[in-house]
Amino acid sequence: MDRFEDLSFVKLDVDREERTGHPEVVFGIGKTADQVETIFLRLAQVHGRALATRATPEMAERVRARLPEAVYDPVSRLIRYGRGKPLPGRVAVVTGGTADIPVAEEAAGTAEWMGCETERIYDVGVAGIDRLLAHRDRIREASVVIAVAGMEGALASVVGGLVRRPVIAVPTSAGYGAHFQGVTTLLAMMSSCAPGVTVVNIDNGFGAGYHAAMILQLAAEMGTAN
Repeated sequence: MDRFEDLSFVKLDVDREERTGHPEVVFGIGKTADQVETIFLRLAQVHGRALATRATPEMAERVRARLPEAVYDPVSRLIRYGRGKPLPGRVAVVTGGTADIPVAEEAAGTAEWMGCETERIYDVGVAGIDRLLAHRDRIREASVVIAVAGMEGALASVVGGLVRRPVIAVPTSAGYGAHFQGVTTLLAMMSSCAPGVTVVNIDNGFGAGYHAAMILQLAAEMGTAN
């Protein structure tokens, strides 16, 4: 039996939740509002929840006209409907600056849709290190930390040196010329001397939120098994 549905313009992976624990997610860029509406509604019907990333207001209007319970956030550009079963622990989403908030909100919104409790700690970059240190206890209490920063990306290394938790670093495209739209930050985070730091792609808040939720999902499954 086919484990996908052929909707002509998309082969919908309806088996993904059974395989991975979470349904397929709609990536809005490059799709029409018609296509996002069709995919989103079908995923919601099959799984009881759905998520679209990098969605436009037009896409959200089309989805919400058919599914009023869906929620659109223009900052993260996420369309969310439903959410996963509550996961143990908490994800702290930390940003270097205010310019990093859209990517951080994509991470937080994704993690919440997957069942995580999140805490936002924004604008605590290392250029004003006291701002970060003032929140060290809150950061240390989290189960997973997502560090979102542009410029030279030092936030991830500093956070990695403060906590005994997994740190997921998200380089952003916020920065000046030699920053190369996030490439400098990406390389700096990948070269971090702080152990335990995992790096996702530039501006990939979705990937960071998903990864954090998978860590907590595994912890929940191990706790149940024990």
